[in-house]
Amino acid sequence: MELFPFEVPAEDVLDEPGRYVNIIFACLESEFLVMPKGPGFVEYPVFEAGYEKLKKTTGDFSEFDLKRVWNLVAATPISFVVLRTMLGFTPPELAYVASQTTGTKVSQGFLRNLDRKIRMSPMAQIHFSKVARARVTAVVRTACDLLSKNIPEVEDGQLHRLDKADTRHGLKNIQRLAEIGAPYAMLLYERFLGRPFAGHRDSVSELIGNSLESAIEDVLTNAGVSFRKTKRAEKIEGFDQTPDFIIPSEYNPEVVIEAKITEDDGTARDKVTRIQHLAALSTAGRPKNDPKYQVVACIAGRGFGVRRADMVKLLTATRGKVFTLRTLDRMVANTRLQEFRTK
Repeated sequence: MELFPFEVPAEDVLDEPGRYVNIIFACLESEFLVMPKGPGFVEYPVFEAGYEKLKKTTGDFSEFDLKRVWNLVAATPISFVVLRTMLGFTPPELAYVASQTTGTKVSQGFLRNLDRKIRMSPMAQIHFSKVARARVTAVVRTACDLLSKNIPEVEDGQLHRLDKADTRHGLKNIQRLAEIGAPYAMLLYERFLGRPFAGHRDSVSELIGNSLESAIEDVLTNAGVSFRKTKRAEKIEGFDQTPDFIIPSEYNPEVVIEAKITEDDGTARDKVTRIQHLAALSTAGRPKNDPKYQVVACIAGRGFGVRRADMVKLLTATRGKVFTLRTLDRMVANTRLQEFRTK
């Protein structure tokens, strides 16, 4: 029976890392088909209610009157999310376009926070301050104008962001699709261009990552291992790149753990590079066989199972200490974490 790389001497892994790639690949798990809803997830009936309100307010999408649409956004905020979705813009993109076209400064952070606030309470009336009112007015004006007009001509080799089945020719397209329903092939094509659930997946990416980190916490806690879990973007002295876990503490790092999830092979390459950098820091000014601390990688997601060369780099950087969700229960026994075990 083949041994895992973390079960053999580091020298064996360094001499022949490619031998262990398939073993890691075989126990990688992916959960890309299932995502957490997370706080602020908008159920379809709520979204549809906002759509119907917007449809009624605009007279079956025949006229996007600024005042009426603005009043609707204040009274039924989910209609704003519908409006933004019709454009196909993210909150930061819409903020940028509104600032450029109206001259009113709308920060990306403001619109991102407003969008989240609406998703948390989609049907709760919003009372805007004077400054916020001006910003939202600029955004709603921009959305109404863009949806009411035909898209402009662009040069060969270029594609306008509003060149979509429902917005290519302004209100005429929107009305037609609202009346007869969009052709299924066109809907599938637009989904192909934008990936279904892409926006939602981005909004819950931190929750997805937390699932692996929570599993690591459970393993360490159950073994009685002292650890410091770092916060996102936290700066730790001695680390120009902060690891996810430091054992036993940042004042005396003996083991560092990086928890990485990715469903994309390109992103996996970036994450491997980060772990390689941590390994390089551990041996800076020291012999490679006597690092300052041990680097452990805990990985999940199909992205890590694509490029063999990247996995070889990961195995080499960690000297074989690569664990997946399926092998996480063996992490303490097969790393220096066992030195800190009290249970």
